[in-house]
Amino acid sequence: MIRVKEKRKSSGAPHEIAVIGAGGWGTALSRLLSRKGYKVSLWEKFPDYAKELSEKRENTKFLPGVRIPEEISITSDLEFAVDDSKIIVLAVPSQYLRETVGKFAKMKLSNVVLVNAAKGIETETLRRLSEVISAEMSGCSGISIGVISGPSHAEEVGRDVPTTVVTASKNTDTAALVQSVFFGPRFRVYTSQDIIGVELGGALKNIIAIAAGIIDGLKLGDNAKAALITRGLAEITRLGVRMGADRFTFSGLAGLGDLAVTCMSKYSRNRRVGERIGQGEKLGEILPGMEMVAEGIRTTEAACRLSRNYSVEMPITEEIYKVLFENKKPTKALEDLLMREAKPEMQFETEVGK
Repeated sequence: MIRVKEKRKSSGAPHEIAVIGAGGWGTALSRLLSRKGYKVSLWEKFPDYAKELSEKRENTKFLPGVRIPEEISITSDLEFAVDDSKIIVLAVPSQYLRETVGKFAKMKLSNVVLVNAAKGIETETLRRLSEVISAEMSGCSGISIGVISGPSHAEEVGRDVPTTVVTASKNTDTAALVQSVFFGPRFRVYTSQDIIGVELGGALKNIIAIAAGIIDGLKLGDNAKAALITRGLAEITRLGVRMGADRFTFSGLAGLGDLAVTCMSKYSRNRRVGERIGQGEKLGEILPGMEMVAEGIRTTEAACRLSRNYSVEMPITEEIYKVLFENKKPTKALEDLLMREAKPEMQFETEVGK
């Protein structure tokens, strides 16, 4: 284990923040918070890489070219990382979240705010990530949970490119606290109480981004991508509302905003996976060479099951599933989408059962 920060007495104030997960996003957020004057610790799972990060002060794997401030303490000791922290930012891939948070539960953490910055759905249980955190921390006292989402690629946040996101929590005080902690001249934060919608928007958009990448790989142009984004948002909204979200959340930053940037950006891992598939590669050929996780792959599995459980039609998601896991040709998937039964564009109220 590498320990590179000195033990400090707790001040009792939320000025000590632990960022859990030293991928690109965790690194960018730790830098943002440190530059605001917070004492930040950054946890990296693998000791050798934690040592490299500490020595080089650059995340060459996940955020190259961005310097990590000397003030950020880097460690592979999870308990040491969260020592004295009143706010813990979770930036680990969704499928590892339960394991990580379970370790906090064993530490008997109390009176802390957990802010989830990852985007996804737990495939095994179909739970949203805040639900996973809540379940694992149920035996701990004074735990508050918030999420942060929106169009926010680490490559740009890490370079202080102006970014706007939304934080959501069932507790308005928690949302306001997270807003104040992250808010800055290059990072604007709005609040929301619709944690369901904010989480689902951030997770489901990755599926549509894979489809957008396939369009790029097939060189089908802007018309097709615009249609995809629009109809993708429609099916995301249908499922979200059926699961209890506010319809209007999906026209905001966590919905349309995140969907648009993920479908269009050169930084989008999910879009890039789709692009390679559109160019003729298979998923099994792509995954072994990927350093970073493309959350949309696992989320596609979860969303297909959710759509069936909630009796919600999600044709784009269904076709992406077939392309990813059943080796359906992308051109055939596109043809089947275009040749579905003709219908009115706006039938939202009927489709969600209202």
